[in-house]
Amino acid sequence: MKVLRFLKNNKQFTVFLLLALAIAAIAVFAPWIAPRDPYDAVMSDSLKEPGSTYVWGTDKLGRDVLSRVIYGTRSSLTMTLCLVAVIFVVGTALGILAGYFGGAVDAVIMRIADMMTSFPGLVLAIAIAGLLGPNMVNAVIAISAVSWTKYARLARSMVLKIKQNLYIEAAVVTGTKRGSIIIKYEIPNMITTMGVTAATDIGTMMLELASLSFLGFGAQAPPPEWGLMLNEGRTYISKAPWLMIYPGIAIVVVVVVFNMLGDSIRDILDPKQE
Repeated sequence: MKVLRFLKNNKQFTVFLLLALAIAAIAVFAPWIAPRDPYDAVMSDSLKEPGSTYVWGTDKLGRDVLSRVIYGTRSSLTMTLCLVAVIFVVGTALGILAGYFGGAVDAVIMRIADMMTSFPGLVLAIAIAGLLGPNMVNAVIAISAVSWTKYARLARSMVLKIKQNLYIEAAVVTGTKRGSIIIKYEIPNMITTMGVTAATDIGTMMLELASLSFLGFGAQAPPPEWGLMLNEGRTYISKAPWLMIYPGIAIVVVVVVFNMLGDSIRDILDPKQE
């Protein structure tokens, strides 16, 4: 009953949570939802317009666009969540180390963060992805290398604030080990804020991954991925606009849903924040 009451009192959160779960379900059950094999090329049906046979048309190789968009949900969402998890863990860990130990550790980590933020993020990510080679794993590494600084700065500021509390001083005086203080007192008091930040970043990270794939530094054919589909469809934008319209709509819908879900979570946990 408490759960139902909570969902009823937070209607915006409930709506976007259900939409996010629906998107996740599409990714999980793609093999059963997709009407055709996304890899099945029928050259005789190349660039078929949307109709009864192919609801969203076909691409240059005669592959069903609807099936590829559905399967693209799986790769796009999975890699986005992996990316958010990586920058969350790395950034938070480095921020905790910088804030708690201070001194040379803090100086080194923050100077590296300053150096990373001095370059345009996407440009630096493109350079790193170009050096590593074009694939989704390297794209995740490239974006992680330029995106962890936000979490590190936030974690550091929270640790510095938490360290001023009397119970931290009491733990130090009683001889509690540093690792125990971080695990028992620091992390529990900051995990909520860090988690909300991660939730609001899902949409942004999906856009950045799609951007790298569109530019040729992310996913590589033949696996379906929305940014890659946009890249493949731009050549036929005048002849077959559906090749870019449907993947583009998919990206917009998913980004909006997760952005609104993140905002709803933030409003629930911090109602005083404007």
